[in-house]
Amino acid sequence: MSTVQRSADAPLTEPARPQTIVIREAPASASPVVREPEIHVFAHSRILYWWPVWVCGYVMAALTHFHGEPHQIGGVQEMFHPNSVLGLVFVLTLSVVILITNVTVRGMASLVVLLSLALVWLTLAYFHQWDAVLDWLRRLKIHLNLGAYFWLSTIVCACWALTVLIFDHLSYWRITPGQVSRQNIFGSSSKSYDAENMVVEKLRDDLFRHWFLGFGSGDLLIRPFGPDRDVIQIPNVFFLGHKARRIEHMIATQPEK
Repeated sequence: MSTVQRSADAPLTEPARPQTIVIREAPASASPVVREPEIHVFAHSRILYWWPVWVCGYVMAALTHFHGEPHQIGGVQEMFHPNSVLGLVFVLTLSVVILITNVTVRGMASLVVLLSLALVWLTLAYFHQWDAVLDWLRRLKIHLNLGAYFWLSTIVCACWALTVLIFDHLSYWRITPGQVSRQNIFGSSSKSYDAENMVVEKLRDDLFRHWFLGFGSGDLLIRPFGPDRDVIQIPNVFFLGHKARRIEHMIATQPEK
């Protein structure tokens, strides 16, 4: 039997050790915090609904300018439209706007008014009295000169623009997550309310004021929690239906810490 002898100088071969591969996951990037955009709510005065007056006035002024006839009055030539319907339409528009903006008719009362108007219309038609009514209206001779249409419309338009675009924006309500505060452009005074248990209520619409003249405006009511808290009423807010849903979501959101 032959014996194989290993040389003393030959190195010992160690068995291969298994390699351990450590896989480290990359740290997950922190998701960006999405901040709710704050909501600014502006209250408007009722002159907001007077835009039909100056729009109608400017239309009548344009018709008088292009189709009117000059008349000598006191040594001065004045431009009048020969058709008195223009003056009648302008006066009726002014009267209806004054009535709508000063008489509040909400909810079922709006339906009652519409049904009453429809009843009057059908009654006059049934008794064939519309010809007499229209003949009476045609006998109303209302003539305004070009200057009356233009300057009345310009004064009303200037008051409307200054109030709606400037004065009504000097103070507003600022709604942020968990808080409602009143802000003033001039002066540092402000008043804040905690939104916890706050109730947001959209008052019932005035069909004629909010929809016919306001294009979806409305009145907002906010009730802070607590017996001694003032009820916040914000009248004549543009696009109130959409804003009310956003406000409800905002006050239900917890503020960031």
